[in-house]
Amino acid sequence: MEVILLQKIANLGDIGDRVRVKPGFGRNYLLPGGKATLATAANIAKFEVRRMELETRAATELAAARKRVAALEGIKLSLTAKAGSEGKLFGSISTTDIADACSAAGHKIERAEVRLPGGPIRTVGEHVITLHLHSDIDIEVPLTVIAEE
Repeated sequence: MEVILLQKIANLGDIGDRVRVKPGFGRNYLLPGGKATLATAANIAKFEVRRMELETRAATELAAARKRVAALEGIKLSLTAKAGSEGKLFGSISTTDIADACSAAGHKIERAEVRLPGGPIRTVGEHVITLHLHSDIDIEVPLTVIAEE
């Protein structure tokens, strides 16, 4: 299936690129999400008319993400959770908990923007999380998990 990308997608392409994708990925993710359109002659013509609008919107989103990075510089998150004597948590710290902690600190972060490469955090101590604010921008934030008394 050949599609035209309407926004930049990591590991796939940039705005306006014509790429071949598997039919399921196109039907289930790209097309319903408004991230791409089928590469027909009519859609190619429509895209060329809208190209400047889409590129302007992408530049605006990138500038907003850079502004958010500047606001997040130097932030240190701290969460408390019940833990056993060996430092293992009863339960875990997930992306939702981290997003809520960021919101409490005054920074609006969506759950989908939090990346935990090792999965949910299950131990007390220092951890580094990644916030994926834009397809080009990731920022690492230190997180301290403290055992609840």
